[in-house]
Amino acid sequence: MAEGLTGKIAVVTGGARGIGLAVAERLASDGARVALWEADLVEAKSVAERLGGHAVACDVTDEAAVAAALASTEAALGPVDILVANAGITGPNLPVATYPVADWRRVIEVDLTGVFLCCQAVVPGMSKRGWGRIVNIASVAGKEGNPNAAAYSAAKAGVIGLTKSLGKELAQSGVLVNCVTPAAAKTAIFDQMTPEHIAYMLSKIPMGRFVEVAEIAGLVRWLAGPECGFSTGAVFDISGGRATY
Repeated sequence: MAEGLTGKIAVVTGGARGIGLAVAERLASDGARVALWEADLVEAKSVAERLGGHAVACDVTDEAAVAAALASTEAALGPVDILVANAGITGPNLPVATYPVADWRRVIEVDLTGVFLCCQAVVPGMSKRGWGRIVNIASVAGKEGNPNAAAYSAAKAGVIGLTKSLGKELAQSGVLVNCVTPAAAKTAIFDQMTPEHIAYMLSKIPMGRFVEVAEIAGLVRWLAGPECGFSTGAVFDISGGRATY
């Protein structure tokens, strides 16, 4: 076991499956105690029990629910050192002209406002203690914009902007804020997409394959630990060569 995260308390939102699960497993394997903030509490409890962590039912779009999740986590495990804001949805694959406004608002609420609320909740404690790591999970769609995915692309672009802004705010506090912009990974989120959209995303990746969740988790692990000491407000690409900046 690596010693870099021993004694650290980490929160992973949407940590019961997919990218979040891979991140939770990686952080736990390197010594962190992990709290899963998850809509599906049954699945989250099973994962938390296996990892020796804590599971909390949390709607990341609800300010009171986020505050309650933080209080539950700190009562069970201790002050939060690491936040990985991963929870997200894709929304429908439709052109802007016919995109339902209710779906637009829901995607923005979960994928952008949810990240904002989770960051807002943990920042005061991290700043007071003089150490923290926030890793926001954005997407290459936030850089390039995927057609027929306007809400998702806009929300992830917003996560990038939020990360840059918050990273600058906290640059001298000991709290580092970064985000990663993965290409698509084969997870349950594919169930929300059309086959045509999945094929489109694969066609844009020069490596000719989807990213593995373990690869994303490895990058997040570095950003979440003490080895990352001079990067903040930064965007880390993991897109198989798709992104050009």
